Formats: sequence, C-alpha cells, structure tokens
Amino acid sequence: MQRLIVDMDGVLADIYAQYLIFEESESGIRRTLESLNSKSESVVFKDIIRYLHTPGFFRNAPVIEDSIEALHILNKNYELFVVSSATEFPHSFNEKYDWLTEHFPFLTWKQMVFCGSKSIVQGDIMIDDHFKNLDYFTVFTHPWQRNQWPVCVLIPG
Repeated sequence: MQRLIVDMDGVLADIYAQYLIFEESESGIRRTLESLNSKSESVVFKDIIRYLHTPGFFRNAPVIEDSIEALHILNKNYELFVVSSATEFPHSFNEKYDWLTEHFPFLTWKQMVFCGSKSIVQGDIMIDDHFKNLDYFTVFTHPWQRNQWPVCVLIPG
C-alpha cells in the first residue's frame, strides 16, 4: 500500500480564512480569499506571527470544504499520515491534535505526525500547500521507483 502524506494547514485546515477572520476582528477590514491571489502570507498579513502565536488560532480554524470526505476516502486506500509542523508555535501542538480529533475522528493517533521540519518525512505521495515542504520530500525507493520524480500535489494557498 502506498504511503500518502497530507499537510494540515492550508490543506485540511483553512488557515487563510482564519487569517482573514483575525484581521477583520481587529481592523474591521473584510477581504476575500480571492484578494490574496499571488501574494505571500507575510506580505498580506502584517500581524501573521502574532496571529500564529494567539491561543485558539489553530484550534478554531475552519475546515476546508470537502476535506473530511476526501480524507476519509483516501484513508481507506492509502497508508495515510497527516503531517504538520507544530513545534514552532508552542500552543499549536495541542490545538492541532484537538482539531484533527474533532474533525477527522476516523484517524488514529498513530496517523498524526507533529514535527519541526517536514524534511524527515518519507512517502510515495505528498499533498501540501507550500513548495518549501516539497524540497526535502523523499519517496520510498523501491527498485521499480528509482530514477522517478516524487509524486507531489500542491494545493494553492
């Protein structure tokens, strides 16, 4: 069975919508996700680091539409792991664990990987929203897979 690595933030958890929610609650400015197209998070959201350090940011992020159903199907067909960077923001580990447990109850604790760097991750397929996480992604090297590119799917963020 192929191993599928799925990122959490920006793939399952709509942190971009969460940035907008935080920004609007503080400034009164309402923007749409479409207004962010082709712009870096750190350029668009001046207070992004403060948002990420705010208790509740990760725990209350909206679920990306259809991600629960999609992950449920993928979970039946792959050795699936949700991998999320969670050590940079100290409170995010518990919040991310609680969020996954609530919204994806069919996943076991063994399928949740919280790390500091995704460079340790190995699998056959990776779904992520950031190119930087694909730089070190390694596919398993079965004899029939040598000299093949890793299969990576980018979700626009």
